[in-house]
Amino acid sequence: MSTTENTKANLGTSAVFFTAISTILGAIMFLRFGFAVGNVGFINTILIVVLGHMITIPTAMAIAEIATNQKVEGGGEYYIISRSFGLNIGGTIGVALFLSQAISVAFYTIAFAQAFDPLFRLALIDYDIVPMFKTQTVTIPTTLFLVFIILRKGASIGLKLLYFVVAILGVSLVLFFLGTTEYSHSSSGFPTGSGLGNFSFFHVFAICFPGFTGMTAGVGLSGDLKNPSKAIPLGTLSATIIGMLIYIGIVWKLAVSASPHDLDSNQLVMGDIALFGSFVIPLGLAAATFSSAIGSIIVAPRTLQALGMDNILPSKRINQAVAKNKKGTNEPVIATLVTSVLAIGIVLINDVDFVAEIISIFFMITYGVLCAISFLEHFAADPAYRPSFKSKWYLSLGGAVLCFVFMFQMNFFYSVVGLLCITGIYFLISLNKQNSKGIARIFQGVISQLSRQLQVFLQKVDKDQSSDNWRPSIICLSQNSFERFGAFDLLRWISAKYGFGTYIHRIDGYLSKETHQEAKHALDRLIKIGDNTKSNIFLDTLVSPSFTAAVSQVIQLPGISGKENNMALFEFKKDDSKGLADIVDNLPLIKSSGFDACLLSSSIRNFGFKRQIDIWITSNDYANANLMILMGYIILGHKEWAKGNIRIFALYPEEELQMQKEKLSELIHSGRLPISQNNIELITKDEKQDDKVIINNRSADADLVIMGFSQELVKHNHEDVFLGYDKLGDMLFLNTSQTVEIK
Repeated sequence: MSTTENTKANLGTSAVFFTAISTILGAIMFLRFGFAVGNVGFINTILIVVLGHMITIPTAMAIAEIATNQKVEGGGEYYIISRSFGLNIGGTIGVALFLSQAISVAFYTIAFAQAFDPLFRLALIDYDIVPMFKTQTVTIPTTLFLVFIILRKGASIGLKLLYFVVAILGVSLVLFFLGTTEYSHSSSGFPTGSGLGNFSFFHVFAICFPGFTGMTAGVGLSGDLKNPSKAIPLGTLSATIIGMLIYIGIVWKLAVSASPHDLDSNQLVMGDIALFGSFVIPLGLAAATFSSAIGSIIVAPRTLQALGMDNILPSKRINQAVAKNKKGTNEPVIATLVTSVLAIGIVLINDVDFVAEIISIFFMITYGVLCAISFLEHFAADPAYRPSFKSKWYLSLGGAVLCFVFMFQMNFFYSVVGLLCITGIYFLISLNKQNSKGIARIFQGVISQLSRQLQVFLQKVDKDQSSDNWRPSIICLSQNSFERFGAFDLLRWISAKYGFGTYIHRIDGYLSKETHQEAKHALDRLIKIGDNTKSNIFLDTLVSPSFTAAVSQVIQLPGISGKENNMALFEFKKDDSKGLADIVDNLPLIKSSGFDACLLSSSIRNFGFKRQIDIWITSNDYANANLMILMGYIILGHKEWAKGNIRIFALYPEEELQMQKEKLSELIHSGRLPISQNNIELITKDEKQDDKVIINNRSADADLVIMGFSQELVKHNHEDVFLGYDKLGDMLFLNTSQTVEIK
């Protein structure tokens, strides 16, 4: 990512403060606070001020926080967002921010023209002269004059004008508070009356909200600041708080000095209240709006310039053009001209309230994102996020929520259109910007912290894995991950919905630089396989010199669910039992750790059509019956087995068959398992016939056969317990370490 190269950054905290305060104490304060008090009353107008600052103060604190965590360069809020959320989202918000700032230039020049209303009325009444283009005779020349000043002298001359303008603004406010009226003499000093109610609360809020947005104006000077990490927090927060206090005072003064009707009907009612008001208030309005227009015409081109520097705009030529500086300075010449053209287009609309509502929507989106960044960074707990100024997570969350809630309350249609525009801009930028990981980094940190907290919580609660809350938490160890996928597939089916799975690929050998690199390469391959299969399992690798050492290590690993693992899965090839002896030798170790043991005998069928699961229950391993049935049910929960069904075969001596049938029927019914009674088949055990022969014949076409085994049988017959099923496809052998009940 490129950034604006600053060749002359020498501005300080005062520049940020005066740019912000001059924009805060602007057009809305003079033209619409009387309208607000007249319509919704004193209490509700104070509520508007408070609610507005419940958004702007968290936003100001979020800006201060993010600004003190990184080197802030040209682009202001855009730079902060793009370096936190990445260029795709940062560029999207940056375009919206530029548009709102450029529209603000027009808004303030339109408001500036309102200061000349007394002159227009004088010309019409006393001299019978009607201005040819009404307020456009002021707004268009004013916009052109601003552009000329900025292009000719740069931001420094704009700031010098700001100091002069702020002085006039201060004098006009002092004279306003000193003024009295006949209405104020009859007032009790604490207004309690309601307004006229011609407009809804949120309509008035939308019109007034641009008056609160000026607090970020100074952030746009980031590329011209000597020490942005100090100047931005101090200048922004101080301007926001001082502006709020002045607003509250003005609302009170208006409420006690004029009737609701006068406040609603006369947009320059402050002139009727202030000392020398007929002169000083229009002058103060002119000063305030002119200063705000200066602030906007300084900031908007710098946002556009930063967008061009990062190649956000669709054309390379456009990016290069708007990124150009005036030779020897950091003045964005082309970006300023583009801003002025857009501003003049909006000026021709000549509707203060309409433009105010549009600005409010775009600023709400920007502020909501800034607060969201701050909130997410608090929970991501990124070690690289070390701001010297820290906000509170609940303030940032509250600011973000209020932004999006109020946005739709103010104007649902404009909000939808604004979000659609933002979405469209995002997709256009994404076509050119494929590499943006800022938001992924933040959300990865948030998810990691959330996962950690959940795991700690689960570890603290009851660790009993009894029948009423049992679920499989399986750890699989395999050295043949890239030759046979049977164990991987089985694990992802079990982990898709009901269980948790950890897959460990074993690399034979001692840990060294070479085996470590091999393990990293293997993990990358596994992750790609996991992505392609949309698996829900945790993947890792392990370097170990022996199978026994590897088993002892993996059964001590914590479960990804926050609870301990309770099952171990191993795999061997049906027609080549190499490695089976190692698995059998380690079954006592697995059993001693309280793990259920799962052995998958993989075949070339690779689970066939995934339609039929056969479960075999015999008199030698009834203890495993519940676990086998539950595992069959869990596997069927995966979409790849959606058309599958379970058949249960009970192989018992004739005298036990009826009793076992009743047990199985009750188990299926009470356990609410999707197994038809017709799919339970009882087979008389013939002592002259080998069980394996019966199973081979009955389940030759099954896609998966699940059988139980006992440790005692393995102790005597070793690997032979798992061999001799040559007619069958894939088989899963299970042994439970504790009774699992189906409820």
